[in-house]
Amino acid sequence: MTADPRACSLGGAVVGPHCTLPGSRVRGHGEPPQPHGAAHKHGHEHEGAHGHAHDHSRALGQRGLLAVLALTGTFMVAEFVGGLASRSLALMADAAHMLTDVASLALSLFALWFARRPATPEKTYGYVRLEILAALLNGVALLGIAGVIGWEAYQRLSHPVPIQTGIMLVVAVAGLLANVISAVVLHRAAGESLNVRGAYLHVVGDLLGSAGAVAAALIIMATGWLAADPILSFLVALLVVFSAWKLLRESVDVLLEAVPPHIDLGEVRAAIDEIPGVDNVHDLHVWTVTSGFLAMSGHAVVAPGDAHQAILEEIHHRMRERFGIRHATIQLECAPPGGAARSPGADAAGGSRPSSG
Repeated sequence: MTADPRACSLGGAVVGPHCTLPGSRVRGHGEPPQPHGAAHKHGHEHEGAHGHAHDHSRALGQRGLLAVLALTGTFMVAEFVGGLASRSLALMADAAHMLTDVASLALSLFALWFARRPATPEKTYGYVRLEILAALLNGVALLGIAGVIGWEAYQRLSHPVPIQTGIMLVVAVAGLLANVISAVVLHRAAGESLNVRGAYLHVVGDLLGSAGAVAAALIIMATGWLAADPILSFLVALLVVFSAWKLLRESVDVLLEAVPPHIDLGEVRAAIDEIPGVDNVHDLHVWTVTSGFLAMSGHAVVAPGDAHQAILEEIHHRMRERFGIRHATIQLECAPPGGAARSPGADAAGGSRPSSG
């Protein structure tokens, strides 16, 4: 029987076509794969520290969302009543925005809670991507809100109505303060979770709406110019569209498993390729599973020898320290006879190198 030319010699035994590291276990025929989070010996690393950090981020976001949900619900009613009493479009538009905020905050809370369910053999990553779906729905809702506000502003420009500016100003100032508090509460968690960021952007949209209502009330009180109310409402709608589009783009990128924007795939390839003993890197992928959870997979062609475990550990170390990737699956393949794989200690340049026959 002819040996596979890509086989490796590890400790005197020939294995291949891919290298099996000492201490590894080959899954038997018919045995189901281990779910995400189980212990692996074949170059798949997912440290407990990452899981604890992600759980802390979720807990922080959940507490913030609960507090903001209560505050937003209270002032939604206040702004709606104030808008009816003062006949202010800016206030009623902000109250309508707050109504969708209540729904989006509830959705975000549900996603955070449901995402904590454990992984299963069928759903090996669990339900962590529900957070991304919630962010996507929030982005769509924001676009819809902006469209409604823009249409109502156009209608008000065509048919101005008198406004009770005193009531409008008092309610708008109270709403502005409530939204500032809500934004401060969610700000920290918004940087760690795309789902919480969606809720945070809703709150920021409310804050801008309240600020616009305050400005409109002051302008109308000073000049009597009723068009200030719909014009400022329209400007707020444009800002909401900008935020919604950014959130939608980021959510879709995660669902499409695009390379995270802060990761340069060429740098990842070079970081692996320059390790002594690595001849080539191919089938390299980096993606986001959910907010703060980066994953990577790839194949590394290595020189025959006994340094494969050290190479594998160095790849994991570089992914973790340089790029924050703690979930990496690396498959080592042995270079064919006569290949130009470097031996440990040889100089390395980035990129792939041709083999010499």
